[in-house]
Amino acid sequence: MVTLLLNILAALLTVGGLGILFGIGLAFASKVLEVKKDERVSRLEEILPSLNCGACGFAGCVSYAEAIVGADAALTLCTAGGAATAEELAAVMGVKVEVSMDKKVTQVHCRGGKTKATYEFIYEGIHDCNALYPLYGGNKVCKHGCLGLGSCIRVCPVDAIDYDDEGLVWVDKDKCISCGNCITVCPTGVMQFIPYNADVLVACNSTDKGAQVKKACKVGCIGCKICEKKSPEGGFIIESFLAKIDYNAQGERENALLKCPQKCIIRNDKLVKD
Repeated sequence: MVTLLLNILAALLTVGGLGILFGIGLAFASKVLEVKKDERVSRLEEILPSLNCGACGFAGCVSYAEAIVGADAALTLCTAGGAATAEELAAVMGVKVEVSMDKKVTQVHCRGGKTKATYEFIYEGIHDCNALYPLYGGNKVCKHGCLGLGSCIRVCPVDAIDYDDEGLVWVDKDKCISCGNCITVCPTGVMQFIPYNADVLVACNSTDKGAQVKKACKVGCIGCKICEKKSPEGGFIIESFLAKIDYNAQGERENALLKCPQKCIIRNDKLVKD
């Protein structure tokens, strides 16, 4: 019995001793093999907005900071931080950067809600645009418009997207950080970038012919070219039966807005409800 106890004790002491030795070895190895973090990475992390929106093309702000230091990633990829952030990043890296970052924001190019658009069927499934879209491209007759189930709202990292007082999805341009997550998640392509300072936008995304559009939506663009005629210097262009705006044009657009028969040209100063 005594011999058995001594054997058990010896085994415990041996295992315990080995554990201590391995622990010391691992601690020593961790010190010897430690990869020291470049202090510039920490400084860049402090400058970046910590939204981890992915607009820069990296997994998050930390990954972007590491890519700047370790892989010479461009300093102007943070659309959320804009020009000011790019300049601060450049200061840390000891370089100069030419910043030409005119702010762009996303906006919903559709105002075809339940009172304006024609619907083919009633959908009662998962409240998500990407769940509805595989069903015949959505429940609207128009297959280009907003499905209205809020997939974009849920992926916005700064709560810039919400339903307005008409129950339609709208982007608050003063909150938008231009990450593009809503553009990526939208199955119909109705979320598109426009300049922050854009005065008006064509709130339609349909490339169907005018007769089809009239049957599908009361506020859809019919490609009538009245906007081109009433505001010839406003940058209006008709492509595939849809009016678009070249925002580099500096002419007035008010006449086009007032004379648009479908009222699909709207002002870009609308805010979501509180």
